[in-house]
Amino acid sequence: MTRPISTLFCDVGGVLLTNGWDRQARAEAARVFHLDAAETDERHHLTFDAYEEGKLSLDDYLDRTVFYVPRSFTKDAFRDFMLSRSKPLPEMFGYVRDLKARHGIKIVIVNNEGRELNQYRIKAFGLGCFVDAFVSSCFVHMRKPDADIFRVALDIAQTDPADAAYIDDRAMFVDVAATLGIRGVVHRDAATTARELMAHGGFAASCPGGLG
Repeated sequence: MTRPISTLFCDVGGVLLTNGWDRQARAEAARVFHLDAAETDERHHLTFDAYEEGKLSLDDYLDRTVFYVPRSFTKDAFRDFMLSRSKPLPEMFGYVRDLKARHGIKIVIVNNEGRELNQYRIKAFGLGCFVDAFVSSCFVHMRKPDADIFRVALDIAQTDPADAAYIDDRAMFVDVAATLGIRGVVHRDAATTARELMAHGGFAASCPGGLG
């Protein structure tokens, strides 16, 4: 028998918020700041994994990808542009926040993000108001699709895989979580995701009887 979901693991970019620093944002930055798009993108791919794993600061990342030569703009101006790419996805944001309020389930973020971008997004959009824990690549020093990040998430949430579900807009990451017994939904839109989660057994409070 399928058990109801008491812990929801959730990605951020493409689910709750727009992607923080994706290909489209980098292409826009190249136009706005008159960068060599191909060179910048190559440097990004050589550097970004280390940044997301918390091994580089945002300053380090920018030094290697943009400010390796003198520029006519400041690092602060470029950083502000990066942060401005983050926007909420209102329907899904409201849905997940409502799940927490209505059902008392645990909400745990499992995402790949660099520290400064991640902390900005957490604070700017109030994620800490309804999220119980952040298993972010920059904090745990591993990235999806490494299955160990989901093992860490299960340990931090103190949740059995059979009581959990995972939402991500990337099918591969949902598939990796499934190898550990975590139900998954490949997110496309809020209405479809809500229906699929209900089909997975609905929700039950992580601490029945009003204990938390």
